[in-house]
Amino acid sequence: MAMLSFERKYRVRGGTLLGGDLFDFWVGPFYVGFFGVTTAFFSILGTALILWATFQGPTWNIWQINIAPPDLKYGLRMAPFNEGGIWQIVTVCAVGAFTSWALREVEICRKLGMGLHVPFAFAFAILAFVTLNVIRPLMLGAWGHGFPYGIISHLDWVSNTGYQYLHFHYNPAHMIAASLFFATTLALSLHGALILSSTNPAKGEPVKTAEHENTFFRDAIGYSVGTLGIHRVGLLLALSSVFWAAVCIIISGPFWTRGWPEWWSWWLNLPIWK
Repeated sequence: MAMLSFERKYRVRGGTLLGGDLFDFWVGPFYVGFFGVTTAFFSILGTALILWATFQGPTWNIWQINIAPPDLKYGLRMAPFNEGGIWQIVTVCAVGAFTSWALREVEICRKLGMGLHVPFAFAFAILAFVTLNVIRPLMLGAWGHGFPYGIISHLDWVSNTGYQYLHFHYNPAHMIAASLFFATTLALSLHGALILSSTNPAKGEPVKTAEHENTFFRDAIGYSVGTLGIHRVGLLLALSSVFWAAVCIIISGPFWTRGWPEWWSWWLNLPIWK
């Protein structure tokens, strides 16, 4: 009953970006909206195309299913359906579904009267996908530079792309991205551990308050960003890591074609070593 009572507070008219009242309704607990309809359309079409391509063979093994991008010879043209054309249409469907879902989140946020933090964060995940399968292939002049849709084939693509630049972890933007991913994990694990320890005290001890939490970090590291601040720090670190991950692959190929260890030769050529 508590959930049903809460739902009445956000099941209100308005807040839609497109469609007005036409799609402003719910199916069970799920809000539909215009962008819910487009999400369903792109998702169903894309999934159907993947299943159709899988039906053509050679395997139904979920680990080995592979929807490959077009050969490099097709450049930025539309490839034949069975030679990468399916990949191109599935990519359009994926971008359409992801973007529609983000805009649906915007509508829900508007209904709830809250900030757009959730769709903004999801937009960075969309940016990562678009960077890999749209922006970078466009910059390199061929859709064939995108990654294939499949589990093993995708992992092979990641491995091969890394070895193409000898040691991809020497990519400076990759270093920044990886450091930020670890920093996000550290910051939020510290926060989570503190919350668990304060709300699950030893038997006979009272539950601690936010002031206790702030005092702990002031004693431990000399400063506390506060209960709201730590979530902002976590969001900033997470989004920054995704941004630099996108940068690291964008500069690999369009701007740097040799092995990444070679890029660091500028350090050895500094005058101070002479």
